[in-house]
Amino acid sequence: MTAPVLCAPEIRAAAGFISRILRGTGLMNERQLHTFSQSLQELLAEHYKHHWFPEKPCKGSGYRCIRINHKMDPLIGQAACRVGLSGHQLFQLLPSELTLWVDPYEVSYRIGEDGSICVLYESAPNGSANPSSGSTALVDSRVSCKEELLLGRTSPSKAYNLMTVSG
Repeated sequence: MTAPVLCAPEIRAAAGFISRILRGTGLMNERQLHTFSQSLQELLAEHYKHHWFPEKPCKGSGYRCIRINHKMDPLIGQAACRVGLSGHQLFQLLPSELTLWVDPYEVSYRIGEDGSICVLYESAPNGSANPSSGSTALVDSRVSCKEELLLGRTSPSKAYNLMTVSG
């Protein structure tokens, strides 16, 4: 059964991460950044509506993946369009290669094809953010899920170095 995702903290973390990258460029004002973030959250919530499985967090992970790989992710493109950014401008502001996994209980990202996977947000299945070390199995299962998505790569795999960022 899918769970409501409209206000999921994972979606807020993902939209906030992209917004912080855009803020760092200094080319967008606060109103534009707020509108972009809100729009991206709405678009992600709608996109994930029937693809959010807290009881099986890896299920649907590929569908929920936000990807920029010399081609703009359409949801980021739509949110940018709402604040007047063209696709060309967006490519200048964001990394040319970015993968963002938005899964129940965890949001992580990788910049570049061979970059390390870094954790932006994680919580325990009971809903408490920044869990104690007792949730190590959850983090390990998330890496396994991402490794499954990366099978078939032509370049050799790198060891994943996870970094948890609390905010």
